[in-house]
Amino acid sequence: MNIKLIITLILIGLAVLFIIQNTAVVEIHFLFWKLSMSRSLFMFFLFAIGIIAGWIGHSYFSHHKK
Repeated sequence: MNIKLIITLILIGLAVLFIIQNTAVVEIHFLFWKLSMSRSLFMFFLFAIGIIAGWIGHSYFSHHKK
C-alpha cells in the first residue's frame, strides 16, 4: 500500500479522535461579544488564524527585503 495513503488515514483518524474527545462547549468573551462553540472548533479557528497571520507576515517581510 502507498505510504502517503497510510499516513493520511492515520492523520484523519487522529483528527476525528480529537474532535470526538473535545466536544465540550466553551464560552468566549471578547469586549462586548459573547460566543459559545465547541472546543475543537475553537482550536481549529485559532489554528487557521495563526496560519493566515503567519502567511501575511511572511509575505509582508519578504516583500520589504526586496
